[in-house]
Amino acid sequence: MAPFDPVSALVGGALIGLAAVLLMLLNGRIAGVSGILGEALTGDDRGWRLAFLAGLVAAPLLLGAVGRPVPTPWMPSSFAIVIAAGLLVGFGTRLGGGCTSGHGVCGIARLSPRSIAATLVFMRRGLGG
Repeated sequence: MAPFDPVSALVGGALIGLAAVLLMLLNGRIAGVSGILGEALTGDDRGWRLAFLAGLVAAPLLLGAVGRPVPTPWMPSSFAIVIAAGLLVGFGTRLGGGCTSGHGVCGIARLSPRSIAATLVFMRRGLGG
């Protein structure tokens, strides 16, 4: 795992917050990635959704291209595990009414009780509790 860099964390968090605010102000939409992906695959209004998703992929590639080290994610050796994990995450986001980004970034900003509760559960589980 890469060492913690508070400056990168602060800049990254600020950019995520800025993107969420701009998407809400300019499009009236919430920046929950699972909802954006789901609607990009099945719904109307695909243009901005595909651009948002392309930006998620392009940003680390651009950083790598300009010489900023990007950590290599650890992946299981079995492709079946990757597929099963993806399906479980998709099921969990539907069951929970959104993903961690939707609840944690946007839901808390809107003071949604459901999102606050969901984020507390995410954080508790992430801390090994």
